[in-house]
Amino acid sequence: MSKTYKLQWTKNARDDLLNIVAYIKKDSPLIANEIYLKIRAKVKISNFFPLKGRVVPELQKEGITLYREVVTSPWRIIYKVGNDTVYIMAILDSRQNVEELLLQKLLKG
Repeated sequence: MSKTYKLQWTKNARDDLLNIVAYIKKDSPLIANEIYLKIRAKVKISNFFPLKGRVVPELQKEGITLYREVVTSPWRIIYKVGNDTVYIMAILDSRQNVEELLLQKLLKG
């Protein structure tokens, strides 16, 4: 039987999600809600199978393998796995400079 992990959203990740939804809501509240639910559902999967996500390639090339990600296009959900908790660290738009965003959010923040 698989271990179920607790989910812990960081303030940074919560803010990312709320900003995504607020931006899309300006044009379409219905689509904003659908995206919110889609991202939340993808995150929930990570508490059952946290190692299923890949190591974040931009960080791996720097030797950092602590962070993993799952994708619900175009968003990349960045997380790290603890002993019994999956920490949701950030939600990034893959159309942006992801490497720069990662450095700002994960390594400096």
